[in-house]
Amino acid sequence: MSRSIVIAAVQANPTVGAISANEALARKRLAAARAAGADLAVFPELFINGYPPEDLALKPAFWRAGQAAVERLAAETDADFAALVGVIWPPEAPGRRPRNGLAFLAGGSVQGVAFKADLPNYGVFDEKRVFEPGQGPSVFTWKGVRLGVPICEDIWSPSVCAALVDQGAEILVVPNGSPYRRTAERERAEVARARVAESGLPLVYVNEVGGQDELVFDGASFALDGEGRTVMRLPLFEEALGVVRWTQGPDGWQAEGGSIAAGMDAPGEIYHALVTALRDYVNKSGFPGVLLGLSGGVDSALTAVVAADALGADRVRCFMLPSRYTSQDSLDDAADCSRRLGVRLDEVPISPAVDAFAGMLTPLFENRPPDLTEENIQARIRGLSLMALSNKLGSMLLTTGNKSEMAVGYATLYGDMCGGYNVLKDLYKTEVYEVCRWRNAHDPFGVAKDPIPDRILTKAPSAELRPDQTDQDSLPEYAELDAILHGLVEEEATLDEIVTRGFARETVERVQRLLYGSEYKRRQAAPGVKIGLKAFGRDRRYPIVNGFRDQVTSG
Repeated sequence: MSRSIVIAAVQANPTVGAISANEALARKRLAAARAAGADLAVFPELFINGYPPEDLALKPAFWRAGQAAVERLAAETDADFAALVGVIWPPEAPGRRPRNGLAFLAGGSVQGVAFKADLPNYGVFDEKRVFEPGQGPSVFTWKGVRLGVPICEDIWSPSVCAALVDQGAEILVVPNGSPYRRTAERERAEVARARVAESGLPLVYVNEVGGQDELVFDGASFALDGEGRTVMRLPLFEEALGVVRWTQGPDGWQAEGGSIAAGMDAPGEIYHALVTALRDYVNKSGFPGVLLGLSGGVDSALTAVVAADALGADRVRCFMLPSRYTSQDSLDDAADCSRRLGVRLDEVPISPAVDAFAGMLTPLFENRPPDLTEENIQARIRGLSLMALSNKLGSMLLTTGNKSEMAVGYATLYGDMCGGYNVLKDLYKTEVYEVCRWRNAHDPFGVAKDPIPDRILTKAPSAELRPDQTDQDSLPEYAELDAILHGLVEEEATLDEIVTRGFARETVERVQRLLYGSEYKRRQAAPGVKIGLKAFGRDRRYPIVNGFRDQVTSG
């Protein structure tokens, strides 16, 4: 006699710390799963508390609130419908740390709690700081089927799943809080297929979706049958419910009913990640909208487009702050971009303030010639003006620098670095152009077609802080700079390795010097969404005072 179970993957967007809201969202998704005919609904990792909770996980009141929430949800289950819900579980004894748990809710109560065994402690993860590991994996039985429940990192090595097989697991159900990065979806699929190949068991992978501070979760939940074939895949960057019926036959567990969502190309993934991260950062923080300086350059243009797609044009306000060095092309391009997007653009000339500062400070400059000081004064006047507008209007200021600039310090503290969030923080300049071209060719949110004027994409980048200035007056061409930075930051490559790729020794050494010397600026930068392997801040934590410099030894 065959057995069957219908499992619903709940791909949803919780908020860290918002336990009541997360409980309400879980209740809503449970009702949808039950209506879809599911026997079991599976939620992402730590869904009730939100992920990652960081040191909030150390607060006893936070544990107790999460535990009470899952107990209330458990009371609403019955003999026909159950749920697996991620929650921080209080420690076993005073003085111990809590555990990353997965509560099994069935028959009106919490039937058991599984605990994450392999706590990640690398990159953006520091779970060993706040959690104790589980002492062994757990198997829960529902509808006569034994379900093994490894939690997220538990599937990245064979040992936990092997132990579940030894305990008689028949299907692996994996809740996750796996943040987006360019290669994440492929890597998850490879790991999951490896565990299926080793165990011969089907696997249901349920991932969170939505933005949380500098992380964004892409969802992309999926299910594999015992042969490693994809039988269900949920969309990227959308809340969704995936329901699969598993039936045991002579050839093992067979799946039916799962939908396969289309994937995205790389620039499309990145763009959706930027939009999702900004939307959730603004909305979950309670800001009515955003404002930014729209300079007529590519970085501010892309930031404005992301903001309009994330929040709607009516919640985005732009300001052009021209100086005597601002070109007519920049004025026209900013106006054209704002018109295409349908966002309001106001002009606030900064020359009166620049002149006032000159009158104040020139007597104290002791007849020294103009230099970077005067350029930074302009940038800081813009930053002060935008922060004043943010304070008065209540909207959050977006800063618009990219990863290339932040890497080498091509940004002004308390000037263009002012702001509450940086959408482009983890995008190199060459990637900014790539994403702009993708967005001009696609209108995924129905806000504006071809929103970035061609001239913004073709003219030489410039801060316009002195006559005829371009970025390449003081930096290598961005294609060269970004390739060197990728080697230094993403790969931790040696200077010798980078030089052998065809770059001049003097240029590589200079870029390294700029990178290390700008750490103090990055420590004071606004948060921004992680896109790549090593984002500044969460992934790459270098000392500010740092006497080490790699040396070129070949050539």
